[in-house]
Amino acid sequence: MPDPVSITAAVGWGVTALGWLASPIVPRILNKGFAFLGLNAAEKLKIIDTQVVQLQRVMEVVDESTYRLRLEPLLNDLRSAVYEAEDILDSVEYQRLKKQIQDAKSQGSTPPCKRDWLKKNILPCAMPSSPFKDKDSGLPKVQLEKSLKKIESAISGACKVLEQLNLPGVTNDNGRRAVATNSCCAVTTAAPPIAVFGRDQDRDKIIAMLHEKEDQCQANIVSGICYSVIGIHGVAGSGKSTLAQCVYDHEKKRRQEKMEGHFDIVMWIHVSQKFDLDSIFREMFEGATGKACNNFNNRNTLKEKLEDELRRKQILLVLDDVWYDGRNSGDREELQKLISPLNVGKEGSRILVTSRTEAALVALGSVKERRIPISNLDDEVFLEMFLHYALRDARVSDHDRSTLKMIGEDIAKKLKGSPLAARTVGSRLRETQTVEFWRSQKDRDLMNDTMGALWWSYQYLDEQVRRCFAYCSIFPRGHKLRRDELVKLWVAEGFIKTSKPEEEMEDVAKNYFDELLSSSFLQFRGKEKVYETGHDREVDYFTIHDLLCDLAEEVAGKDCFRIEKNFRGKVPLGVRYLFVGTCNIEVLTEKIYGLQNLRTLIIDGKINVESDKHKAFKSMFAMFTRLTKLRVLNLSVTPNNHTFSFPDSIGDLRHLRYFAFWVYGMVKLTLPGTFTKLYHMQVADFGFCGSLVLSSSGEDMMNLINLRHVISKADLQLANIGRLILLQTLPFFRFRRERGYESHQLKDLNKLQGKLLICGLENFESKEEALEVNLAGKEKLTELVLQWDLDQSCSPEVQAEVLEGLCPSKYIERLEIRNYHGRRLPSWMMGKHKGSPKNMKELSFIGWIQLEPAAELGAFIHLRSLHVASCSWDALPGNMEHLTALKQLHIRSCENIRSLPTLPKSLEEFNVLNCGLDTLPSNMEHLKKLAIRSCKNMQSLPTLPNSLEEFTVSDCSRDALRGNMEHLTSLKKFEIWSCKSVSSLLTLPKSLEEFTVACSSFSVLPGNIEHVTSLKKLNIESCEDMRSLTTLPKSLEEFIILYCGLDTLPGNMEHLTALKILKIRNCKNMRLLPTLPKSLERFIIADCGLNALPGNMEQLTSLKTLEIDSCKNMWSLPKLPTSLEEITVNYCSDEFTQSCVTTDDPNWQKIEHIPKKTITFCS
Repeated sequence: MPDPVSITAAVGWGVTALGWLASPIVPRILNKGFAFLGLNAAEKLKIIDTQVVQLQRVMEVVDESTYRLRLEPLLNDLRSAVYEAEDILDSVEYQRLKKQIQDAKSQGSTPPCKRDWLKKNILPCAMPSSPFKDKDSGLPKVQLEKSLKKIESAISGACKVLEQLNLPGVTNDNGRRAVATNSCCAVTTAAPPIAVFGRDQDRDKIIAMLHEKEDQCQANIVSGICYSVIGIHGVAGSGKSTLAQCVYDHEKKRRQEKMEGHFDIVMWIHVSQKFDLDSIFREMFEGATGKACNNFNNRNTLKEKLEDELRRKQILLVLDDVWYDGRNSGDREELQKLISPLNVGKEGSRILVTSRTEAALVALGSVKERRIPISNLDDEVFLEMFLHYALRDARVSDHDRSTLKMIGEDIAKKLKGSPLAARTVGSRLRETQTVEFWRSQKDRDLMNDTMGALWWSYQYLDEQVRRCFAYCSIFPRGHKLRRDELVKLWVAEGFIKTSKPEEEMEDVAKNYFDELLSSSFLQFRGKEKVYETGHDREVDYFTIHDLLCDLAEEVAGKDCFRIEKNFRGKVPLGVRYLFVGTCNIEVLTEKIYGLQNLRTLIIDGKINVESDKHKAFKSMFAMFTRLTKLRVLNLSVTPNNHTFSFPDSIGDLRHLRYFAFWVYGMVKLTLPGTFTKLYHMQVADFGFCGSLVLSSSGEDMMNLINLRHVISKADLQLANIGRLILLQTLPFFRFRRERGYESHQLKDLNKLQGKLLICGLENFESKEEALEVNLAGKEKLTELVLQWDLDQSCSPEVQAEVLEGLCPSKYIERLEIRNYHGRRLPSWMMGKHKGSPKNMKELSFIGWIQLEPAAELGAFIHLRSLHVASCSWDALPGNMEHLTALKQLHIRSCENIRSLPTLPKSLEEFNVLNCGLDTLPSNMEHLKKLAIRSCKNMQSLPTLPNSLEEFTVSDCSRDALRGNMEHLTSLKKFEIWSCKSVSSLLTLPKSLEEFTVACSSFSVLPGNIEHVTSLKKLNIESCEDMRSLTTLPKSLEEFIILYCGLDTLPGNMEHLTALKILKIRNCKNMRLLPTLPKSLERFIIADCGLNALPGNMEQLTSLKTLEIDSCKNMWSLPKLPTSLEEITVNYCSDEFTQSCVTTDDPNWQKIEHIPKKTITFCS
């Protein structure tokens, strides 16, 4: 948790304490509550709204120490009363839904599957003034009346206290905190910074963009635009202006020295939040001419004079600190006016912009490739920068300098990588360079300026966006956040509201996410693979900067909490949103029991339910169901049993909207009938369970009329799913010849998005039946899989008619068709259908056995990826050459294909597996990745293109690899697998970075490997005939040897000064190791004949991990380096293993200092 002093001192306790109140939650609750009670809501709200505004204004200037004790209890009461009222209203809404569903069933057997009927009878969101008879509604009315009185009393009481204190209120026009611009947004200048740290790469990247040729730079679509826009974005104090100053200074010098390609005019303008166009134009005039600007009568005259100076000149304009509010329609227009004088410039002009939001860069016309997020500094670089500001020109003794540096290291850690904090705190310390003063400052608040600047940016966010951001404080620092998961959580928590019937809450939430990302409150960190319903896909993940985590935790207050590993404290009883980072059942039960106000419980990691803990887990889960205010319950389980039944008490979680219960393995989950009474449920996520069974009728699941997302690998077997008209996520649907699974069930589910797998198409009998599915109307689907079962009962003619009727939406991006046995392609795949998906990017044909020959794919001119697998075709479609957007081609298990047509020149990746191909086409001049596996007929390869970067060959003949590879000057990765007749290679290209060889007859490495100075990773596997190795290149960073006949390692191992990872496994002949390099960080030796480690182990001062596994001859350890953090000894001889755990044994004494030790005996 952050130090509360640092944030409250920077932004004022009153603001952080009341920040959540700014969201529409209070008026929304009051409005619904008063309406339910039959009171005059408008009049009541008018009075309370005036009080809330007054309370907000005055609380913004409340001093922490003087007034907090008097006001905090009142605000806590207010918060508690608001949550209480929300719970009561939620219960009232639950009863309304329950009654209407029961009434619908009593009127007939089941309600009809009609969208209009559902909208009219089930889904209205407005709270009726009297939804029940008095005997039904009396209790909630009494409870609600008490809660609303608490809210009124708390607001009124707080206002009275503030009136007695006679405090002034300060707000701006938007009702937000009025922070003086100069306090948080210092005006920058074009002067180059005194010193710059860690920005060389970013600076060089931007300079390269400034001087790119027009055909490489962003396209100027609008006629007359002669400039392009490059942008730097990031949170306050992250170094954007410093980076821009470096670039500006570089370009100014180029102009002064008249270097080739210099700009004619170089200008720097600080824009800030509220800018005046006249002032900006005057600054531009003075920057362009170097002269003072005269006063002009009007802006047009001023602009004309400025344009005269800029006309036909190549210009670099730097706009620093540009603000933009997408909610204000006039902001974009004002920004366009600001840069309009550059329209008269020369082609090749550039605008370099810095902003806290990416949206500002978009508004100015910057394309994605030219929008650069400011990067975080490495810890070492940040410390160097901080010490530069703190110790520059220090006149102190060497001893004091050394002590100050040690203290400075501790201070730098508190600054959390903020360049602004490094500069301000370092400059402050520089004024008094004594050990005593620095020690006195080490534990004090040092972050006022930085937190104040971040708070300014936070206040600029929309109120509901702030609440979503504060919610993120429950996640651990560095936690990988995914957009789709956050969106579902925010909706389930009730943070997202929309008054527009056509607007989905998820779309609003996505806009909120994008606003946080644009403002750098969230940062893109990379991609990771996630497994979803049968395949891996890459998703973006995001994190929150440490300083912003501090801010989120403070504004969230006591509502949010997290239990991290090794947590020993107590959880506040009033907590409402809880993240748990431990999977220990006992700890979970102890810490969570009694948290009756809990609304969210997210348990990270897999709870391992062994057989002896199964009862304890069931007991713990039953305890969860007593937390009756839960809206979100998320946990992952690895059960020992193959079945798990949820208790009936899960039906008591009547507020539950988000339920995720991930299991791994073929586990059968049984849901009780009470699960179908969770009428508020929006997300039901069952992960990878093998099967999912409902103890009552599957049709009862249709009671969950608010369900929006169903996620499960198992077949849910939900009859009459067409009634769930709000459904957006459905992994797959299987058509059957029985009631409730007919084609019309999907007809009205037009909110479906993402991926959908449709099975059981063999049960369709006509095109008309297929048309009932209405795939063309599902415009939010991006990925579609159509599958006939292998055991088919319908004729090829019927299949062709059915596929004709299954034309997807024109917005579909990925289409896969499995086991189609028809004899023709549908018209929508051949460009003969008006609504065909012409913008398709990926297309897969799996298991097609009737279509001969393959027809031309006339409709898909934008196709980027084509997969063909297990098809009976003897050729690919004849128009392949004309698919000019195609980048990827994958062919698998197509034994009848012996040759390929001319392929498009755009092809970059070609993967062929288990096919009858004799050779490859020779025109693949832009190919970057090539993989050939198990193609027995392929005796030779054409000359491979110089563009090739990755090449994999497996189970092919020796002749296919004949020839010199040195001409492949772009090749970075080369792999050879299971080519039994390949014993050696002549040479490797010098560009190679990774080389893997796994062939039993391979006996000697290529002769030039020592001179391949870019090689970083070498992997030698299953080379039984290899006995020795030649000298290896010094560039090597990772060296892996598995299942080889090697006797020893190369003699130059000690000189491989870049080597970090060495892994040797199953090399029985290896008895001795040479001296190893000091750069080594991880060393793994397993199942080898060694009896001792190298003698220089103590000198390996970078070594952090050592693993010794199944080395039966090992008997003694040498002295080990103090840098070791982890040692593992597994399944070695009992004598050696025992010596590693016996306290007075020399082997134990050599590993005693290592923090983490894992020792495992054979038996």
